Amino acid sequence: MFNEDRSVTRGRKFDQVLEGARRVFLRDGYEGASVDDIAREASVSKATLYSYFPDKKLMFTVVFRDELERAKIDRDALLRMELPIDEVLRFTGHMIASHTVSEFGSRILRLAIAEAQRFPELAVEYYEIGPAALQRTLERQIRSWQKDGMISTEVVDLNMAADSFVQLCAVRVRDPMMLLGREHVDDATIRRAVDNAVRVFLRAYGTQAALRLID
Repeated sequence: MFNEDRSVTRGRKFDQVLEGARRVFLRDGYEGASVDDIAREASVSKATLYSYFPDKKLMFTVVFRDELERAKIDRDALLRMELPIDEVLRFTGHMIASHTVSEFGSRILRLAIAEAQRFPELAVEYYEIGPAALQRTLERQIRSWQKDGMISTEVVDLNMAADSFVQLCAVRVRDPMMLLGREHVDDATIRRAVDNAVRVFLRAYGTQAALRLID
């Protein structure tokens, strides 16, 4: 994989340039962002900008990877929770839905989708660091619940079960924002979506012991 650190010069104004580039790329996308706009946003000359980044593509790559680091959710938090399955699912679901519709989460998702063809390796990184990593963590938790008698032993594809829960939490709140242009999803809507996701998930995969927690 391409390693941008071999081509990027880091100096006194590096963070200033990176922040200016971040604001422009998140606002205008790769195609709509000009070097002049980035230099203006960062309050530096074009010569200073080019002293750190030799081209716009490299600059976008560094910005996007920096955003991926900022976007990481504390996935392991759900593995440390010693609470009933329905409460852990509600906590996890609220975390997923809230991040999905946050200004930051929605912008990085839009950027990943818009630039997937131009930067396929970054789209893969986004998927692996975000959705795939979350699914794997949730899969481990579901396996633990299965051993505890809360998830049916008939459930074989635990990764699919994990993905089902993630999608149940995210789609209901994500699509209105992404497709209908809504700028805000209130907490009540998020809670309704998550409560529904928990009930659907446990009715599909849970044992009678788990179902008693929501009935």
